[in-house]
Amino acid sequence: MVEELVRREVPDWDDEEASTARFKAFSGQRSDWEHKFLFWRDLIIKIARHLGICIIDASEVKNVWFSREGLTPLCINHVLREMHASGDILLKEDLVDPTSRHLYQVLRRVGHLIGVTKSQDLQGKLEGRLILKTLLQEKCANVIKTLAESHWTSTCIITMGNFQSICKAPDEAFAVLSHLCECGKARYFSIRKRDFIEGVKVSLVSASVPNISSLDFDVLHLICTTEKFQQQLDVIDKRWESSRKMALSSLKLGNRQVAYRYIRQAKMFSESRAKCISFLERVEEVLSLIANAESTKKVSEAIQVGAQAIKENKFSVEEIYTHLQELEENVASQKQVDEALESAAIKYVDVEDEDVEEEFNKLEKELAEEPPKSKMPQPQIAKPAEDDVSEEVKTQESAESLSQAMSNLRLGAA
Repeated sequence: MVEELVRREVPDWDDEEASTARFKAFSGQRSDWEHKFLFWRDLIIKIARHLGICIIDASEVKNVWFSREGLTPLCINHVLREMHASGDILLKEDLVDPTSRHLYQVLRRVGHLIGVTKSQDLQGKLEGRLILKTLLQEKCANVIKTLAESHWTSTCIITMGNFQSICKAPDEAFAVLSHLCECGKARYFSIRKRDFIEGVKVSLVSASVPNISSLDFDVLHLICTTEKFQQQLDVIDKRWESSRKMALSSLKLGNRQVAYRYIRQAKMFSESRAKCISFLERVEEVLSLIANAESTKKVSEAIQVGAQAIKENKFSVEEIYTHLQELEENVASQKQVDEALESAAIKYVDVEDEDVEEEFNKLEKELAEEPPKSKMPQPQIAKPAEDDVSEEVKTQESAESLSQAMSNLRLGAA
C-alpha cells in the first residue's frame, strides 16, 4: 500500500537517475541539500496523512516505506534529525503529560518558550516512535470537529475510553490530549470513588477550556453511568437474541420442552432490558437538563436544575447500584443456565407462566408462517409509582445538591 502511495506522489519514482540522486546522503552546505530535505520531509508527511496516522515508526520509514529493490535512502536519518530540530517531529518526551497538574503544565510551557526546557536530541531515538507535529494538529482539529457534531454546547465532557476510541489508538490519544492541554483546549481529570473514572473536558469553540468545576465531576460520573447501562443493554440484547434463536431451533427439532425453557429465558432478559432502559432514560434526562442549563453559562443554575431533576425522577443512589448488581447477576447466570439446560429444570423469578405461554405461542405462529428475522420488542416503561413518606424525605435530601448526591453515587463494574 505504501509503495503505491509513494508512486502516486512521485511520478518518476522508478526513474533510475532521479532515484539515485535522491537516495544519496546529504553533503556540503545546507543550501546544497535543502531541496532534497524538503522533498523527503513533504513526502513523509503526505504518506502518513494518506495512512491516517500522526505517529510514525522510524525504522519502518527508513527500511520499508522507501525501499527500492532492497536499497533505502542514505539520507533518511539526516532528514528525521532535521525535522526534529525544526519542530516538524516531536518525541513523546517533548509532550506535556496531560495527567499532571495544571501548574506543572504551565511551567513546562514557559520553560519551552524561554529555552530553559530543551527538547531531547533525536540521536539514539531513530528506532522509536516519532510524532509528526503538522498531522498531530490536524488530528486535534478533527477530534474537536467530531465532538462538536454530537454536542451543541461550548464545552463537552467525555470519558477517557470514549476519547481513545475517537482517536483510534491509545498512543495517538495521549499525543492529541497532550497537545490540546498544552494549547489550553482540554483538561484531564479523574474521580476516585468506587471506581477510578478518567475524563476529558474539551472546548469546542475558539476560547480556552474553563477550569474543572464540581459539577464537571458529577457530569463525568453520570456519563460513565450511561455508558455502563448501555454496555449492559448490549449484553442483554445479545443474550435475548441467542435465547430466541435457540428456542426457534429447538421448536423446529420438535423439542418443545427445551424451546419452552429458552422462551422463559428470553422473557427474563426482556424484563431486565425494560428496567435497564428505565434507569438509562432517567440518567440521560438529568444530563440533558444540566446541558440546557450550562448553555446559559450559569453553572449555579445547572446545579439547581440537576438537583431538581434528581428529585423529580426519584433518582436513588442505592437504587442504581442495586439495579446494576441485578443485571450482572442475570447475565452471569446465563452460563449456569446453559450448562444445566439439558439435565435440570430452570427456575426464573418474576416470570409468569401466562407470559411465557403467550410468547411460546407467538414463536410457534412465527415458525408456521416462516416470518423474517425477528426484532427485539421494545418494552413499555411504566411510570414509577409514588413512594411512601420516608422515601420522599430521602429523595428531597438527595436533591439538595447535585454534587453531594453524585459524590455518593456508587456504580457496579460493568
